[in-house]
Amino acid sequence: MRKTPFIIGFISICVLLNAQNKTNTADTRTFRISKNLSIFNSVFRELDAFYVDTLNYDKLASNAINEMLSRLDPYTVYIPEKETDDLKFMTTGEYAGIGALITKINSNIYISEPYEGMPAQRNDVRAGDIILEIDGKSTFGLSVSQVSAKLKGTPNTTIKIKLKRIGDSKPIEKTFLREKIQVNPVSYSALIAPKIGYVQLTDFTDKSATELKNNVSELIKNQQIESLIIDIRNNGGGLIDEAVKIIGYFVPKGSDVVQTKGKSKFTERTYKTPTEPAFPNLKIAVLVNRSSASASEILAGAIQDLDRGIIIGERTFGKGLVQNIRPLGYGGHLKVTTAKYYIPSGRCIQAIDYSHRNEDGSVGRVPDSLTTEFTTRNGRKVRDGGGIVPDIKTTDNRKLNIAYYIFAQNLYFDFANQYVVNHQNIAKPSEFKLEDKDFQDFKNFLVEKKFTYTTESEKMYKEFLELAKSEGIEKYADNELKALEIKLKPDIQLNIEDNKKDIIELLSLEIIKRYYYQKGEIEFSLKTDEDLKIAIENLTDSALYSKSLSNK
Repeated sequence: MRKTPFIIGFISICVLLNAQNKTNTADTRTFRISKNLSIFNSVFRELDAFYVDTLNYDKLASNAINEMLSRLDPYTVYIPEKETDDLKFMTTGEYAGIGALITKINSNIYISEPYEGMPAQRNDVRAGDIILEIDGKSTFGLSVSQVSAKLKGTPNTTIKIKLKRIGDSKPIEKTFLREKIQVNPVSYSALIAPKIGYVQLTDFTDKSATELKNNVSELIKNQQIESLIIDIRNNGGGLIDEAVKIIGYFVPKGSDVVQTKGKSKFTERTYKTPTEPAFPNLKIAVLVNRSSASASEILAGAIQDLDRGIIIGERTFGKGLVQNIRPLGYGGHLKVTTAKYYIPSGRCIQAIDYSHRNEDGSVGRVPDSLTTEFTTRNGRKVRDGGGIVPDIKTTDNRKLNIAYYIFAQNLYFDFANQYVVNHQNIAKPSEFKLEDKDFQDFKNFLVEKKFTYTTESEKMYKEFLELAKSEGIEKYADNELKALEIKLKPDIQLNIEDNKKDIIELLSLEIIKRYYYQKGEIEFSLKTDEDLKIAIENLTDSALYSKSLSNK
């Protein structure tokens, strides 16, 4: 009995020591923060007083902030007041403007892609138009971001644009109203095969779940679909809540979807599906690739962990970090990584450990040998630490060939600008085929533009040759090096013929966009989509679908 007071006293001392240690730690942290802020403030004032040239205070402070944050991870960034419109667009898909993408080629700002049904397209602003003036002010010398800012504005305000168009000798003037632009996160949906629907989701904004539900409901009502393909390739993510809502359309209410954990209590949260499933019986296939990230990986990972559907494509990006937007003074915001997320099997799919950098500041992926094994609801083995590995893995076999270099020099875009002058209409995307004459015209166009390019192999060869010369060993392989140099130099006409299929595909897509906009581009590209074919095959064959979800 006499031991009891001793035990109670010992526990009390431990509690007090623990509390004291926490207090000391907090005090130390507060001191270090204050100390470093004081040093920064002193440096800033000394520069102001004694630096030889006039300082740009805002730029100096912004550079310091951005450099500091760059040492953490790519997702923790400072958003100044002037970029708050971009912040709103990230979360809602909304902005006020004309509804068109722009690009800069040489010194000109072009309309690259008007959105169908939006102010620019309705007022006959076309891809390929050069923007000369906005509201009477020249765009000469302006950057894309500067012109974009001028095109945006308050909804229902008038904008006047002067354009130069191929085929018109005089500039064209357009006057119309800016509008609130809502980019639909569901860029395309259709019946893709008998009883199989297809939905392409491009991001996770605050209307993604609602739009997906509406599109799937329409496919069920009008096409009586029994299976669904959700395409989230190249979808970089967005709002976690939207991913959770979408998963809730297919799994029972209250299912655990994702858990977030950070160093602060407020970051710890478990997300559960909020509603009864709207589509509990649809068979599901999800298409992913290496650019599917964040909320896309939550969607694909939860579908996989809950054995609710099959995942097809490439290994996903591997972003298992959660960001929150924190308001700062003077209208700025900090987008800061606050937690990691864990999907239903308990795994975190973050591929890169930014907290442990190499001496040169670089970071690397977590090697597969250091990842941990988890199991899905049906007992299938899955792993953490490197994205979502699909149930059916595919590989993008496209090479960095001449088709890419033509694209990089905007020559598909330039040719399409001329093509539309001579072709008032073309066949619908599902039937369009580039004529042999058009392909020959394009080859002639490349000659006219004096198209040439330097491959990455050539660049690396030149670097290697310089290194060989510096070490004095090039003389031992002089003939071989000269032969290799000849082999590496591209034969443009031969390479065009060797890669004709890829060139025709990219050129066709650029032409189709001029007539059928984004939906036409997607419809055309799906005709030759190998991952889509695999998804259709698995959803059509019930035994094949079940095998992918089994533990065998």
